[in-house]
Formats: sequence, C-alpha cells, structure tokens
Amino acid sequence: MTPPPERFWLLKSEPDVFGYADLVAAGREPWNGVRNYQARNVLRQMRAGDLGLFYHSNARPAGIAGVLRVTREAWPDNLQFDPASPFYDPKSDPASPRWSMVEVEAVAAFPAVLPLARLRELSEWADSPLLRKGTRLSVLPVSPGQFRAALEAAGLDPAAF
Repeated sequence: MTPPPERFWLLKSEPDVFGYADLVAAGREPWNGVRNYQARNVLRQMRAGDLGLFYHSNARPAGIAGVLRVTREAWPDNLQFDPASPFYDPKSDPASPRWSMVEVEAVAAFPAVLPLARLRELSEWADSPLLRKGTRLSVLPVSPGQFRAALEAAGLDPAAF
C-alpha cells in the first residue's frame, strides 16, 4: 500500500480559463504558465503522489472546486520557449530554463465549490497566505490540517485520500 502524501498544495486557476471540470475532461494536464519565482519554487517542491486543492480564482464564488494529484514532478515549462505563447520568456535559456511546470490529474470534485468565505471560518486556515490581503500566488503549500479541514467542510471523508 502506498503511504499517504505528507505535503499538500493549493493551485489556483480561473474557471473560465481552465477550471476543475477542464481537468476532469483532460485527465492529466501540465500546470504551466506560472510566471512568479516564488510560485515556481513551490512547483519545484512538488513530488509525484502529492495531493492538492484546485482553487477557482476570479470566480463567484471563488473557492476550492476539487482535489488533484501531482503525477509528474517539475520539468521545464514548454511555453517559455514558444514565441506564440503569452507565457513566452525570451530571456529564458534552454540550457538553464527559468520556469517549471508539473503535471496533475483530477482526483475528486467537491460537491459544490467551497467558498473563500467558508475557508475564512475554518481555524485551520487562519494562517494561510490564501486568506491574507495582497497574496496573489497561484501555487501555495497547504498544511495537512488545512487539507483535511477543507475536505471535511466540503463533506468529503479525509480518510478516502
């Protein structure tokens, strides 16, 4: 039996750009286009098998839509070298790429989006950067307690993960 993951993550995307339903439809998808060094460094910490929460940002309501799993660890983001991509970085050297991506897959959709307002009510989330004004990182670490609390608040059994 595979041991449960020790590290958890929260990955944000706008649902009208790429939402949880899109991940479900795709099966597996690279999480690319991250252009913030701090978020990139978080991506580089992820390991295959780690679980994460898929967060719908810029949505009504903004909140967690489901659970995902990292299926491939960080490797160079292909979009940084594509001049046709909005994520193209002409200063990124193929010999030493600036940007990384991971691959993720959908694990379980929440019965309904767990809104940010509800996360603010959960004591486990009190110290999360997600709840701080001005935090705009698209990839964040989540504690095991925060992960469990989100699942329970959504009506899912943490033991199933």
